[in-house]
Amino acid sequence: MSTYFFIIAIGCGIWGIISSICITSYLSKHGVKINYIFIRILIIKYVHQYAKMTREENNKPGPWFYSYIISMNLALVFAIIGLILR
Repeated sequence: MSTYFFIIAIGCGIWGIISSICITSYLSKHGVKINYIFIRILIIKYVHQYAKMTREENNKPGPWFYSYIISMNLALVFAIIGLILR
């Protein structure tokens, strides 16, 4: 049973990675220099920059912001459930 939760957690993590790639692509197209060497450390900064830039344009954060936040939180929740049921 816990295997299913781990598989869902991995899927959510992959979706979070896809969201972060889209966020960094958006920022790069809008003139923000992306440090690809330290991207794992700086991704939270880039997510907040993306939310700020899209909030200035549309008065609400862009869809990739919510996609990243929700997918990473779901990955954490499903991983914890998988560990508890182990």
